[in-house]
Amino acid sequence: MTITFGVSPIAWINDDMPELGGDTPLDSVLKDIAEVGFAGSELGGKFPKDAPVLKALLGGYGLELVGGWYSCELLTRDAEAEIDALQGHLALLKAMGSRVFVIAETSNAIHGQKHIPLKDRPHLDAEGWARFGARLSAVADYVNAQGLKLAYHYHLGTVVQDEADLKAFLAHTTPNVGVTLDTGHAVLGGIDPYGLIDSHPERIVHVHCKDVRQPVFDQTAGAEESFLNGVLAGMFTVPGDGSIDFDRVMQGLKRIGYAGWIIIEAEQDPAKADPRAYAELGLKTLRTAAEAAGLSEAAR
Repeated sequence: MTITFGVSPIAWINDDMPELGGDTPLDSVLKDIAEVGFAGSELGGKFPKDAPVLKALLGGYGLELVGGWYSCELLTRDAEAEIDALQGHLALLKAMGSRVFVIAETSNAIHGQKHIPLKDRPHLDAEGWARFGARLSAVADYVNAQGLKLAYHYHLGTVVQDEADLKAFLAHTTPNVGVTLDTGHAVLGGIDPYGLIDSHPERIVHVHCKDVRQPVFDQTAGAEESFLNGVLAGMFTVPGDGSIDFDRVMQGLKRIGYAGWIIIEAEQDPAKADPRAYAELGLKTLRTAAEAAGLSEAAR
């Protein structure tokens, strides 16, 4: 049972806000990722979507493709239509040997809307939860049958943000619907990440580790600002630079026998927070915590 450390390229190039690092050459990003010591990267907007081309590019840096975010719209279309829509993304991940399919409901999400306060994010009623849960469970059946683990990403500004949302989500989806444990979105959204590990270990199939600057959130997205304005203000950072106890996170993952990717992901303005320096801090923090917890890193 081993873990492997990867990273999201969002610290270098933010796909939601192209003004943040949008002119950074992809080769520069991949060079940093490899030299810092990561084994893989999640998919970024600048990555080529042709599998042979992408495989050659990443292979040149000794990197794997971990997976990549997929935006589903199950509140507005049924499972069959969603399965049709995801074919291109799934085919790329399969061709690249990825093992996880990260997915989030975005049909009515506001996290990409700079002018909408986070407090105005969407909610589901009982009927909506039942319909959404049934559709997502059917999509998970399909994706899992294709050899990947579906890993739902709860996220600020979406219908799965807080503890009540998560409880409803878990109640209305079948056990084959895995979860991406995202520490930063959990803490700022009102979800207990440590409790989630212990209460639903069978659901944890992928891990995103980001840290938070709670006072920044409280003054921005936690008050009257949008999610994106909170990001711009610096509410997210890497492990070791905020308030989350990653020793406790790693101890929890060891306790449940977690094996898989642990991704460092922190949306910051690269002009203010050097991506490579912060990635080094995040990886050092997690490696130290993982070693202390008794987690074994996969050989490369």
